[in-house]
Amino acid sequence: MQGFDFQTLGLLLFVATIVAMVTRRLNLPYSAGLVAAGIGLALLAPGSAPPLTPNLIYFVFLPPLVFEAAIQIPWRPFRRDMPLLLALVTVGVVLAAAIVAAGMHYLSGWSWIGAALFGVLIAATDPVAVIAAFRQVKVPDRLHLLVEAESLLNDGVAAVGFVILVGIAGGGAAGAGAIGLQLLTTVAGGIVAGAAVAVPLILLAGRSDDLLVEITLTMLIAYGSFLLAEHFHASGVLATLTAGMIVGNWGFLGRISGKGRESVLHHWEYVAFLINSLIFMLIGGREATMPILIVIEAAGLGVILTLLGRAAAVYPVTLAFARSRLRVPWAYKHVLFWGGLRGALALGLALALPASVRERDEIIVVAFAVVAFSIFVQGLTMPWLIARLGLNKPEG
Repeated sequence: MQGFDFQTLGLLLFVATIVAMVTRRLNLPYSAGLVAAGIGLALLAPGSAPPLTPNLIYFVFLPPLVFEAAIQIPWRPFRRDMPLLLALVTVGVVLAAAIVAAGMHYLSGWSWIGAALFGVLIAATDPVAVIAAFRQVKVPDRLHLLVEAESLLNDGVAAVGFVILVGIAGGGAAGAGAIGLQLLTTVAGGIVAGAAVAVPLILLAGRSDDLLVEITLTMLIAYGSFLLAEHFHASGVLATLTAGMIVGNWGFLGRISGKGRESVLHHWEYVAFLINSLIFMLIGGREATMPILIVIEAAGLGVILTLLGRAAAVYPVTLAFARSRLRVPWAYKHVLFWGGLRGALALGLALALPASVRERDEIIVVAFAVVAFSIFVQGLTMPWLIARLGLNKPEG
């Protein structure tokens, strides 16, 4: 990982360990503690941590986080809620992005392309902080599935929309036909790439009962699917999501040994802990250097519009399923709304904005402000909300 040396990595992991122990004892979200620790390190020892870059987020941190979450999504409940999930991540993302884009254009005077890019990138939610809260407080299985699966699919759709808008900003075709074709190839290409990598490597894993070989092959699947899709300009997020679900469902049904399954899950749980520790501390370090006060009005507006957009993405869409077997209880809707946290992907996309976008610097600062609000305000209040809604009890 560029910018990391052993001393820096050791320091960050030591701090992460202390933060994990303290937040667990205080029953606080781990992610918020990590960001606070990152801010503290940046203020006390400037330059001690490497910079947070788009490539570091997108090609190093994102694939394992997506894969780790995907291998734990059960296929049958996922398939049952697929229509609802697809509506949330298509209609919902479009509504959320449109509200944010229109608000930033008319109220902050941003250009349409700058406002649209910000609307799409900030629509990308991050399940990490909420899932961490779910691990501390037991919630119903369906709510856990809806939050995690919606967030993973949401990331993929937002990333695809961002790529399309960047192409338009660079002078690419903006017609409905051209955009539709690019959307189809990006999504379908990601799914095909994920299956093309996962299936043969899982078959190969089935020929060995060596735990280390099985774990290594899952590492190759996680990164290989992402890189293959990106190489062909498809969605790496959807590729790794597809690959993870193949491993977590078909791969664990006889292809990977029984002992191997437990070892693979423990391995990926640790990888997720490691990556989350690094990324949230680096987010905190970058937050400490952001001149948020200079754009405080735009930052406040960005936070408000993001919440309004998320509300529009959740409540009307779920209401459309009110008379079906996929109806969503109001308590679940509130968690889906308030649990739509922003994190690594939104920042990675913001940092990857082309220099030709007039508002690029302002968009980056506002994106960091929204993520800070998301982690510290929404993340810290999630356990309280879950308890307040009476969802901290198993179903049945």
